[in-house]
Parts: sequence; structure tokens; C-alpha cells
Amino acid sequence: MTTETTQTVADLAPPSVRLRRRLPALDILVRFQSLLGLVLVLVGGLVFSPRRHGTVLFLTVDNLANIVRAVSETGIIAVGMTFVIIAGGIDLSVGAVLGLSGVTVATLMVTHGWGTVAAIVVVLIAGLLFGLVQGAVSTVMRIQAFVVTLAGLQVASGLARMVSGDKFININYGHGHGLAPPSFAVLGDRLFGNVIPVSAVVFVLVGAVASVALNGTRFGQHVFAVGGNERAARLSGINVRRVKIITFGLCGLAAALSGVLDAGQLSFANPNSGTGYELTAIASVVIGGTSLFGGEGTVVGTIAGALLLGTLNNILQLNNVNADLQLIVTGLIIVAAAVLQNVAARRRAT
Repeated sequence: MTTETTQTVADLAPPSVRLRRRLPALDILVRFQSLLGLVLVLVGGLVFSPRRHGTVLFLTVDNLANIVRAVSETGIIAVGMTFVIIAGGIDLSVGAVLGLSGVTVATLMVTHGWGTVAAIVVVLIAGLLFGLVQGAVSTVMRIQAFVVTLAGLQVASGLARMVSGDKFININYGHGHGLAPPSFAVLGDRLFGNVIPVSAVVFVLVGAVASVALNGTRFGQHVFAVGGNERAARLSGINVRRVKIITFGLCGLAAALSGVLDAGQLSFANPNSGTGYELTAIASVVIGGTSLFGGEGTVVGTIAGALLLGTLNNILQLNNVNADLQLIVTGLIIVAAAVLQNVAARRRAT
């Protein structure tokens, strides 16, 4: 076989195959960066964890349960954010929607005497509608999602303060006026021998359903297509507006669910809860390998990214590291993940 023939055969290989031949190490690193990072953080936790009476504090059941509980709320939001970012959007309102959902579910039960199921369902529907409205405004009016959801953040924050009277709402359980149904307290419990928080179970279920929806349904294919090339997706018959609007609706639904879990775990609702959660959620998505340019990403990667950040913060707290330094370290990890993605994208284009 001549050299010319060999080159021709190589050129006929699919682009993904040629890419793996040229950049195997970088391709693998970008694809599994969150999982590899999580493994490194876990190893770091074992090495640098304080010890008490010979016990590694990082590995205690209570500490691991606290990590998962803390990650669950931002992780659920991050799962919803994954759909939005893959479709080429962004949602900055999710933290405020969490706070609004928490005070709303508490008010419905404590002040108005609603049952647990009815209050939760109404709040989830409200979160879904809030996201759908933002998506519709952004796509139909052709306004950047950054601007629309930044406005949505302000609206949700204002509504949360109005609903709560700008104060905490204590959730005391019992029967009668001013008391929430005892069944709502289940959200703050631990299962399987008082080990696994309920919020963690919800997080896993949400992640599993979202992963199937993204990778095993036509809607998921449309999300990738819209984020990869919106014009090509439109020409192929995909309703781009509908896909984008639905992704924002799912993100609002995830934020509302996190708000309900937040109120259930803390037994009080704070209109300021969720402040900054949007940044943590976006960070989890980016660290998980989802491209900020859209068209690429996985739910599994996002979950690993959320666990990575939660575990890292826990390790720093166990070692009494200054909270400001924790923010700096988290920021550096985000930048590193974004740079890695950018380098890989540029190499693919060459």
C-alpha cells in the first residue's frame, strides 16, 4: 500500500477517531476531569484529614453524610443547569428560586394549613413555571439568557422577601394552626440505619432520571443538537425555541425541589437561602466537563463535579482553613477546568 493510499484511508476515518489518535491524553483528561478530580480530592481527604483517637474524621459516617447532604441541594440544581448549559444557555436565578420555594412551602403549611403533598406540588409547579417564563422571554424576545435570568434572580429574591415578610419562618411540627404537618419532617431524616440523608436519596433519583432523559430520549438528543449548532438543529426540523424553554423549566423545577429540601432539612425557611448557589451549580457543571459553549456534557460528570466541590470544602473545613481561602481554591479549580476545555476545543478545531 502506498503512502498516498495510507493517507487517504486515514483521512476517511471519522473526526472523533482522528482526534483520539492525535490527542488521546487530553481527550481522556477533559472527558473524565471531574471523576479524576474527585478521586484526587478523596485521596487528599484521607491524607490530610485530622485524626481523633486514631479515627480518620473524614471517613466517619456523620462526616460523609454531611458531605452528601450539603452537596444534594446544589447538586440537584446543577443537574437542572446541565440541560440549560448544554442547550447553550445559562440560569442565574436558581439560588433565588430556591429561597423563594423554601419560604413559600413553609408559608403554605404553617400559615395557611396546607398538607405536605399539596404544598410541595404547588411549589414545584411554580418553580417549573418560573423557569418556563424565563425561557420564553429569552428565546421569543431574543434576549440573552444572562440578562433575563439576572432579572429573574432579582424578581425571585423580592418575592421571597414579600412572602416571608423578610424574616425567617420557623417550621414546628404538629396539628393545628401555626404548625406544619409532621410528614414534612421526613425530608430532614436519614434512612438505612440513620446513615443516608433523604436529600441524598432524592439527589441520586434526580440524577438517574436526568441522565436517562439526556442520553436515552429524543428530547436529550435535541438538547445536544440545539447546543451544538442551533441553525443546523432548526433546519433539521427541531423546534429550537421549545427545547430551550423546556430546559429552563427543568432548571426552575430543580431549584424549587432544592428549596423544599432546604426547608425540610433545616426546619425553617430563610428568604436569603440559596444565595450564591447559582455559582456553585455552574461550577459543578463546568468541572463536570460540560462545555459553556453548549453541545457537550453529561449528568454523571456534573454529579462528580458537585461531589468534588463539596468534598473539597469539607476537607478544608476539617483542617480549619479560612473560608476566604476556600473560595479562592474553588475559583482556581473552576478556571483550570474552563482552561482545559478551551485548550481541547482549540485543538479539535485545528
